[in-house]
Amino acid sequence: QVQLIESGGGLVQAGGSLRLSCTASERSNNGGAMGWFRQAPGKEREFVATMRWPGTSTAYADAVKDRFTISRDSAKNTVYLQMHSLKPEDTAIYYCAHARQRVILSRLRAAEAYDYWGQGTQVTVPS
Repeated sequence: QVQLIESGGGLVQAGGSLRLSCTASERSNNGGAMGWFRQAPGKEREFVATMRWPGTSTAYADAVKDRFTISRDSAKNTVYLQMHSLKPEDTAIYYCAHARQRVILSRLRAAEAYDYWGQGTQVTVPS
């Protein structure tokens, strides 16, 4: 069982930045992916960003493209989500997810592609 520990959430004013971190309890260098999803109150969980390896293929939701960047430090088993120009509509609980196998990038936009999930971290951007 892989454990995912998220951190970095908080309250930030509109236009500000935050960096979320997700550290996995096990290394997975052979292939896999880690992604970020979010869930706002009263809404369904939605895809935010994902990164697949080997290689550095990434994908983003249209709502965050050009504002958010996903990156990975393989030595630390950690994936980051750098968020800039935050908006009130970015307010949500952000979840980290891990796929054990190498999956087609387009499939990684779906929650069903992931095997493990973190507990979530709250991001609040007041209006």
